[in-house]
Amino acid sequence: MRRFAWTAALLLGLAVAPSLGASAPLDFESVVARARERAASAFEDRTRRVPPWLLEITYDQWRDIRFRPPLSLWRDRNLPFEVQFFHPGLFYDRVVEIHEVDAEGAHRVAFSPSLFDYGKNNFASRVPQDLGFAGFRLHYPIKRPDYRDEVIVFLGASYFRAVGRDNVFGVSARGLALDTAEPRGEEFPFFEEFWLVRPSRRAEAAEIWALLESPRAAGAYRFVVYPGIETVVRVDARLFFREEVGKVGLAPLTGMFFYGENSRERPDDYRPEVHDVDGLSILTKEGEWLWRPLDNPPRLRVTSFEAADVGGFGLFQRDRDFDHYQDLETRPDLRPSVWVAPSGKWGEGRVELVEIPVKEETNDNVVAYWVPSRALEPGKEHRFRYDVSWFSDHPARPPGGRAVATRVDRGTGEDLRRIIVDFEGGALKKIPRDHVLEGVLTLGDPSRFVEQQVIPNPVSGGWRLVFQVRRPSQPLEMRAFLRKGRDALTETWSYLLEP
Repeated sequence: MRRFAWTAALLLGLAVAPSLGASAPLDFESVVARARERAASAFEDRTRRVPPWLLEITYDQWRDIRFRPPLSLWRDRNLPFEVQFFHPGLFYDRVVEIHEVDAEGAHRVAFSPSLFDYGKNNFASRVPQDLGFAGFRLHYPIKRPDYRDEVIVFLGASYFRAVGRDNVFGVSARGLALDTAEPRGEEFPFFEEFWLVRPSRRAEAAEIWALLESPRAAGAYRFVVYPGIETVVRVDARLFFREEVGKVGLAPLTGMFFYGENSRERPDDYRPEVHDVDGLSILTKEGEWLWRPLDNPPRLRVTSFEAADVGGFGLFQRDRDFDHYQDLETRPDLRPSVWVAPSGKWGEGRVELVEIPVKEETNDNVVAYWVPSRALEPGKEHRFRYDVSWFSDHPARPPGGRAVATRVDRGTGEDLRRIIVDFEGGALKKIPRDHVLEGVLTLGDPSRFVEQQVIPNPVSGGWRLVFQVRRPSQPLEMRAFLRKGRDALTETWSYLLEP
């Protein structure tokens, strides 16, 4: 007879039981071995599906299904971390296996409808008793010591998202992106199984393992979560491929940009701007910082930035002024910036930015990831380690002046376009207003250049670059930064001007 190890919470409905086949304490290398074995055989979708009727419920019905906080995993042990779970349904058509790992081994966390409050819904009795979870969220006292806040969520495909202390949820990360924006169509890997390592009573970090699957890839992921003002997730990814993939996107990030101060077309909306990210930041191995303001383009736009041994990249919400959003419900001004910092050298490759045109704000339409130049050979293990950080601001990203606003108008003459870029921060505020700074401007078609000037901004304490170009007939790449003598004072602003 199989022996079950029950937690005290069983009396309220939450139970853990030994995982099938787990006879010894599990470690992360066991998950790696399982991923390797999976990749060596044909793909088999082992995840259980959700009953069709649950996929037809409305968003409000799904939101009304709430996990009961007193039943949180580890709450009865009074540990610094606790875990709550998500109910399948609506968009979430897969269930994931979830295990707790302690000194005795791995124990499956059992699903029960009694773990959830179904609110006004009247279908609780129709939910299968062994349905399974859609995902989970980790809680920790990130704001005050007497309350465990939601810190990181794993829900849907290979998505996960976190917050720093002063943030609300915004940008998501993913485990892996395959053939994003390619004609053959994107393949979405998914986390099939999770292991939650029970933390100690004094733990300041939580460890999570995950098994990733897709038709052409399998992988094992270790996540170590450090909550704080800046929440850092340390990722160790071990990837195996069944066959060669045309484009592999590593450490993908995804967010939403509907319109901003640089947008030429705006909906009839009281809010001045609507986005949870407004730019892509890249640190090259040479130490150059690049800034690419985002846009909601008229057509699908894929832009590549050469980034061998990239120092880091991220999707940022740089604009923190509430008055620029006026949104009391979603608080875009509190959405986090997210930064990916590789551990070690990743080799030759590029950062790719995908901007998808959208007519509303409900879907993420911006994706960024790093693409290796070399093909990731099937049958071999490919290891990538990196940190993903969620935060409000960071004085060293970049350490110098930064572009804080980009605006475009019709210019001062016929068939002209005027571009206004405001730079702030770093050493810029200390430079006397009577000094002269140089704007270093590079155009994909230099013949389009008309004029430029750099002027101090007495309101912000920064400096403004204003230049005009002849309206291009093709998209025009532009780059600019501010310099004094031979010293670069700012990051490099990069922009694509549409005809």
